[in-house]
Parts: sequence; structure tokens; C-alpha cells
Amino acid sequence: MPTRGTRAEGPPTQHKAAELNMAGAVGKRNEVSDTVDMSKPLYTDSVDVPLPDIPYKEVLTDADKSLKQKEKGPWNQLSKEEKLALYRLKFLKTYPEMNQTTPEWKTVIGAAFFFLGFTGLIIWWQKVYVFPERPRTFEGDWQEKQLKRMLDMRINPIEGLSSKWDYEKGQWK
Repeated sequence: MPTRGTRAEGPPTQHKAAELNMAGAVGKRNEVSDTVDMSKPLYTDSVDVPLPDIPYKEVLTDADKSLKQKEKGPWNQLSKEEKLALYRLKFLKTYPEMNQTTPEWKTVIGAAFFFLGFTGLIIWWQKVYVFPERPRTFEGDWQEKQLKRMLDMRINPIEGLSSKWDYEKGQWK
């Protein structure tokens, strides 16, 4: 029997387990993606910024360390492969590799054409099933009758339509 002012410890309930899990999650910040500390120097390959902040390879193997020791000597004793390996320690890509085009433009053009086609299908569907029939006032004979009526009524005779009609000859001036 617990005494007054103390709490009986029983088996953990679901609520207590949830509290414990939340306490652990707050400390660890279980995030979905990795975060990058932008206060530290980063490696980037860019034509605009030819010298990155840090070398491409930071952790060197034993072969890389021996190659770095050879680098301190005369460079005419290094082979072409060794010079290329030294370059790859500092940089990931050469300028021609950075300037090489990617096939990404094909995806962009394909997506644009897909959406244009889909939009065309939607417009066709609306024209067939949604929009009403074209009004009869758009037909040619209706517009001819309307023009004749406007001329007969002598609408806007000073500067408008009727001013350009010759009523005696029955034709446009």
C-alpha cells in the first residue's frame, strides 16, 4: 500500500511509453533528411568558382599519402597517371566534364509537351461536352441582317457606321 504523498509504480501504460519515446525523440531530433552545416567549408564543382573551399578527398588512403609525398618533389618525375590522381584528390571534375551537357533538357521538353497535350485534351473535352452550341448571332446571314438593320436605323450617322454608307447609291463610300 503506498503511503500518502507517494505514487505507486505500476506497469508502464501506453501513455507513459509515449512520453518516454517523445523524450528520446526531442533529444535526437529524428529528422527525415541529413542536414548540412553551412558554417563549415564545402566542396563544390563550379566553373564560376574554380577553387573549392576544401579538397574533394579529405580522408587519404596510404597510396594517396605516398602520392602527396611524391608531389613535393620535382613534377617532371611524376607520370601522367600520377598527376591525374593528384588532380582527382583535389577536384572531382575537370572543366570539360563540368561544361558537358546533361540529357536533362530532354526530360524538360518531354514534360512540357506532355502537359501541352494534356491541356489540349482538356480543351477538346470542354468544347465537346461542356460549352454550349455557338450562338446563331455568329452566323454570317445573321450578321448581314444586323448590319442592314443598323444602316436602316442610321445608327451613328456622323462618325460611325452610317457615315460610311452611301444611302443614295446603296453601297459603301
